[in-house]
Amino acid sequence: MASAPASERIREEATCSICLNLMAEPLSISCGHSYCQLCIEDFLDKHGHQQQPLGTYLCPQCRAPFRRTSLRPNKQLGNLIEAMKELNLEITCKKHGEQLHLFCEDEGWLICWRCERSPEHKGHVTVLVEDACLGYKKDLQEAVTNLRELEKECMHRKAFVTEQITEWNRKVELQRQKIQADFKDLHSFLQEEEKSYLWRLEQEKEQTLNVLRDNEASLVHKTCELESHIQDLEDRCQGSAQKLLQDVRGALKRSRAMTLDKPEAPSLEIQTVCDVSELYFDVTQMLRDHQVNVTLDPDTAHRGLTLSVDQRQVTMGTPQHDVGKSCGRFTAYPCILGREGFTSGRHYFEVNRGSEASKLFWSVEAWLGVHHHQRKTWKGSGYHPLSPAWKDRS
Repeated sequence: MASAPASERIREEATCSICLNLMAEPLSISCGHSYCQLCIEDFLDKHGHQQQPLGTYLCPQCRAPFRRTSLRPNKQLGNLIEAMKELNLEITCKKHGEQLHLFCEDEGWLICWRCERSPEHKGHVTVLVEDACLGYKKDLQEAVTNLRELEKECMHRKAFVTEQITEWNRKVELQRQKIQADFKDLHSFLQEEEKSYLWRLEQEKEQTLNVLRDNEASLVHKTCELESHIQDLEDRCQGSAQKLLQDVRGALKRSRAMTLDKPEAPSLEIQTVCDVSELYFDVTQMLRDHQVNVTLDPDTAHRGLTLSVDQRQVTMGTPQHDVGKSCGRFTAYPCILGREGFTSGRHYFEVNRGSEASKLFWSVEAWLGVHHHQRKTWKGSGYHPLSPAWKDRS
C-alpha cells in the first residue's frame, strides 16, 4: 500500500483545481494543466465575454493563454485516477496510512479504525462511511437546490437592476433634453423681450429728441430775429439824428414787443425701464398672460384621426367611417384645424407630441385654425417638427 505522503501527493496531482475533486474525464490544455471536462467547458462558457485578443483564454492556474481548440483528452491521467479509485488511494489516513472507513459525527472528519481507538476520538459517535454518506448526500443536494434557487433569484434581481439602470438613464436623458429645450425657449423669449424693450427705448428716444430739436430750431430762429433787431437799433444809435428819429416810436414798440416764449419742456426721465432679474424670475407669469387654449375642430378632422372628449387631444388610428360629412374635412392628409383663430397680438400655447412624435409634424396654421383669408397676417406659419411641450410665441 502506498505511504500517506505519497498517496497525498498523487491525490493532489489528480485533483481538479476548479472543483477540487478528483478529475472526471480530464482534459489538458496547451500549458500542460488538466481539468475535469465539465469544469473546463463551464469555465469557457462563463468567461466567453472575457476572451483575450485572438480568441484566447487564460489558464485558471498559471494564467497562460490557450485556445479552446487546444483541449485534448488526457487518457493517461484518466486511467491513473481510475486506478487510484480501485486502490482507494484517495481515502487513506494521513497519520496512520489506513483506509478511512469511518466518519466521526462529533468532529465531522473521516477517520480510520486506529483513529477511532485513539484518545482524541474516545466517546465520539462514529459510523461507516457508506452510512454517513447517504444522509449527508441528501443534505448536500438540498443545499445545492437552495443555492440554485438563491442564484436564480440573484440573477432575476441583477436583471431587474440592469433594467432600472437603463430606465434611469432614459429618464435622465429625457429630462436633460427637456431642460435644454426649456432653456432654449427661455433664451428665445428673453431675446424677444430684449428686442422689445430696446425698440421701445429707441421710440422713446426719438420722440423726446424730436421735441428737443424743435425747441432748438425755435430758439435758433428767435436768436436770429433778436440779432437782427439789435443790429437795427445799434445802427440807429450810430447814425444821424434824422435816421435815429425816423419811426423811432415804431422801433421802440417793436423792441418792447419782443418776448422769449418758454419752449415745451419734455421729461428727461426714461420711461422704458426693465428690471432684468425681476423679468427673469417672472417669465412663467408673463407667458401665462399670453396663454391661449386651442380646441380642435372635429369637422375638419381626417377620418384617421380620433379626438378626445375635451377635443384637446388627437391620436392617429384606424380610419372611421361614421363621421359626418363636412366641406372642411381633410381627406388627403391626416390633418385637423383648431377652432380658435387670431390674426395679431402675442400668444402662447404648448403642443405635447406624445410617444409617437417622431412620426408626426404640425403646423401653426393648422393648430390655430388660421384660414386662407387670415394666413397673410400670421407670422411664423409653416411646418416644424414637434418637441416635448414646444412653446410658440408670435
